Amino acid sequence: MKYKRILLKLSGEALQNKEKGLSIDPGILASIGRQFKELIEAGAEIAVVVGGGNIFRGLAGEAGGTDRTTGDSMGMLATVINSLALQSALENVGIQTRVMTAISMPAVAEPFIRRKAMRHLEKGRVVIFGAGTGNPYFTTDSAAALRASEIGADVLMKATKVDGIYTADPMKDKSAIRFDKISYGEALSKQLKIMDAAAFSLCMENDIPIVVFNFFKEGEMLRVFRGENAGTLVGH
Repeated sequence: MKYKRILLKLSGEALQNKEKGLSIDPGILASIGRQFKELIEAGAEIAVVVGGGNIFRGLAGEAGGTDRTTGDSMGMLATVINSLALQSALENVGIQTRVMTAISMPAVAEPFIRRKAMRHLEKGRVVIFGAGTGNPYFTTDSAAALRASEIGADVLMKATKVDGIYTADPMKDKSAIRFDKISYGEALSKQLKIMDAAAFSLCMENDIPIVVFNFFKEGEMLRVFRGENAGTLVGH
């Protein structure tokens, strides 16, 4: 396999089913469980950072009159709700899972301790990092880049609704061309919105490749793990 330890960045919206009016869709959670089981059986060590946009976003709260710091705290708590839902789904298919949070809440999750997180991974447990970085003004993209750096991840896998990075939005522009591989420098110069600038810079500084792939295509995550031509690879 191309990678061993992976960090998956999963948006809160990935768990959502707008058509059914569900913030967290059990069917999507079940699909994630199946995909993770395949990865673990293939030898992967999996860490996850999940967003909270399906429940609450700090920026949206600010637009509605909520103080930004308060709104971001609410968003971080939303990520914990998603983390617990994901933990339950994984345990339903027999995967040992631990939720670790940047905000202390020992009644529901372990506090984030780097060495402990790495030990969980070595024992074959999936580790879900909730509550972002624990600080306002930082996105869960930044949290993903930070945790990937801390645990020594081989790759940061960015889950999206499209099969990689394009020259334009493929949903709107049918002539958009997909990149198989692109350098950090090219991605910056072309202003491709892969992740926010802080997260992207952290990955670049720590030489962590980013793979942007279609999370909703079952089996695609396993293909990325194997190093097959799936998604777009961002690296040096």
